[in-house]
Amino acid sequence: MDADSLRNLQAPLKSQYRDRPDAARITLRAEGRLGEGVTCRVETGQALVEAGLHPATGGTGLAACSGDMLLQALVACAGVTLNAVATALAFPLRDARITAEGDLDFRGTLGVSKETRVGFQAIRLQFELDTPAPEEDIATLLRLTERYCVVFQTLAQPAELATSYRRREAGGVAGESRSGA
Repeated sequence: MDADSLRNLQAPLKSQYRDRPDAARITLRAEGRLGEGVTCRVETGQALVEAGLHPATGGTGLAACSGDMLLQALVACAGVTLNAVATALAFPLRDARITAEGDLDFRGTLGVSKETRVGFQAIRLQFELDTPAPEEDIATLLRLTERYCVVFQTLAQPAELATSYRRREAGGVAGESRSGA
């Protein structure tokens, strides 16, 4: 795809979103069900993924780790965004490799240390670019990629997060509760 094709593809959407901002607001959804052992089956739209415990928390390594999946989502979003920005700018990008690494201390997850944070302590996103472009153009490409990458921005500026539950009983839903984080 070239810059003109991308512009032509997105122009009617941008126009619609300017005229009707509510049309730009959508809700994405993911759903899972408990699987065998300590796993959760998640429908990705392309395939069924079975997520389970990381080996550092007692898992077998046969099921996908949700921490890995978070990093994979970051790589996917950053890669698509990088490609779209490069296309829109007619940036000479021959190839790119995107890598995400995240540091975890499983003492927090396993409740061994209440002082240890649960979750990633640090995440590093690395771009290896095959381009003849000058450094200032590369800096612009990466700045715009960071700015428009949904997963990057969500991790950098966390969204409002809430949990809720519905109790399911033999006769149907019996109650519901919500909480914010």
